[in-house]
Amino acid sequence: MGHCHDADVRPEQPLVLVGNPNCGKSVVFHHLTGVYATVSNYPGTTLALAQGTFREWQVIDTPGVYGISDFTPEERITREVLKQAHIINVVNALHLERELFLTLQLADWGLPLVVVLNFMDEARRRGMRIDTARLAEALHAEVIPAAAVRGEGMDALMTAIPRLMRTAGRTAQPAEEDMDALLKRRTRVDALVREVLIDGGARRSFQLAEAMVHPLLGLLIVLVVLFLAYQLVGVLVAQTIVGFTETVVMQGWYEPLVRGMVGALGLPGWLNGILVGEFGVLTMTVTYLLGILLPLVVAFYVLLSLLEDSGYLPRLAFLADRWLNRLGLNGEAVVPLILGFGCVTMATITTRMLDTERERTIASALLNFAIPCSAQLAVITALATKAGMGVTAAYAAVVFACFVLLGTALHRLVPGTSSSLMMALPALQLPRPRNIALKTMARTRHFLAEAGIWFFVGALLISLAQLSGALVAIQNVIAPLTVGWMGLPKEAAVAYVMGIVRRDFGAAGFFQMALSPLQLLVALVSITLFVPCIAAILVLHKERGPAVAAGIWLGSIALAFGVGGLVFQGGSLLGW
Repeated sequence: MGHCHDADVRPEQPLVLVGNPNCGKSVVFHHLTGVYATVSNYPGTTLALAQGTFREWQVIDTPGVYGISDFTPEERITREVLKQAHIINVVNALHLERELFLTLQLADWGLPLVVVLNFMDEARRRGMRIDTARLAEALHAEVIPAAAVRGEGMDALMTAIPRLMRTAGRTAQPAEEDMDALLKRRTRVDALVREVLIDGGARRSFQLAEAMVHPLLGLLIVLVVLFLAYQLVGVLVAQTIVGFTETVVMQGWYEPLVRGMVGALGLPGWLNGILVGEFGVLTMTVTYLLGILLPLVVAFYVLLSLLEDSGYLPRLAFLADRWLNRLGLNGEAVVPLILGFGCVTMATITTRMLDTERERTIASALLNFAIPCSAQLAVITALATKAGMGVTAAYAAVVFACFVLLGTALHRLVPGTSSSLMMALPALQLPRPRNIALKTMARTRHFLAEAGIWFFVGALLISLAQLSGALVAIQNVIAPLTVGWMGLPKEAAVAYVMGIVRRDFGAAGFFQMALSPLQLLVALVSITLFVPCIAAILVLHKERGPAVAAGIWLGSIALAFGVGGLVFQGGSLLGW
């Protein structure tokens, strides 16, 4: 074992540990240097590096990185440290397709290198077999199988280090790499994994992972995932489960019970109407929230958690990169866009992860214009599936077209530049039921806490507007749009008023209306494109500023009524 010292990080030919996050690099570091390590900042930065000694050699433990390009502070500092170093690259054997990207980058530099293939005990337990001799040959480096937490392979590493340190060192001058160069290395990694991964089960997992990012096969897999998602959310939950909870539980048992109890109190007519009337806070609101939305929101969050835990979500980002480039974004933007189907407010906050202000502005606009949140999508799904597959497909086509056209326009109009995608692809794995359950429960609790109060507030405001006559006045003012241009009933104005409070509450307003298939299509398209809820606008104001927030709010009104009217006029011409 070595010992630690208090010297600052030094530039001359140290022994440097480098690897991806969670590869076990720090465990190897402690085996070499002892339990304790000095932590000091790299000169001129606030980034701390752990250091110690093994025998007479200085050892530095760098931050976990996925590459040594120039995209993050961790990569830039690691890149500087490695320019004059002998390298121990710690690789997680369970995720070769991800981790060997960094290994090949190090090998391309031509620096002295030893590869520690960690977690081999877990690999053996899973039945994986790795041809370490072929891997060493391809990398021109010694490869040491190890299980660092159990001490396996550490003696072999300590024996290999003197040989490594006797290898002539030099100062590397890495060439600047563009996205073409990075994609070529990705191809080399895929080919190398196919050569060294012997186990059939692991190979099949890797081949599936490859297929998910293939331009054609990946698209087919996306279509399969969407079909399964529709069967889960749109058919099983929206039709079967919601059909039971809405009609049998809420309308058949709960609402008659509450109306009877409130009626027995002998309250004034206006108060009775607020509580259990057409927009009753104790009847309609609770039925929508618990009987319709809750089962659908739970189903959506289960689906989102499955995509996250399986490792498919980042592959979807990789696959979507080329298409999102046409909208001024890169594949990384698929994360906030997908999160927007859960909660647009939360997703707007996560646009901070994007690299440029231009990308954050475009993503925020798309989220607030054309992405329905889970609660609104739940209501839309329930309405659309009742009308049949034709309305559902037409709705999806119109909203998707608006998304693409809007993104294309923003790409041309918003000033600035966009960045390229750099994202690690985790290994595919079976989702763990406990994780799925915990994520779903946490997100559902948040939805109920955040949405519930607004549903009650919205129902109260609509009831008061109805009692005061304001609702009729609003209907008359916008009747030329809703009735004349969009072909909807006069009372559709109520849904748009409710939509300002919450998007899903607005969509729920169409439940009580007898609409033809064309009217329903117009209603669903327009309410999707209509203004985001109050919470989303407030967050948008905070994140992007008042000018952008006001532009999106006013623009969404114009877009909703404009596209809704075009759909109605076009459908009428086609004889719908």
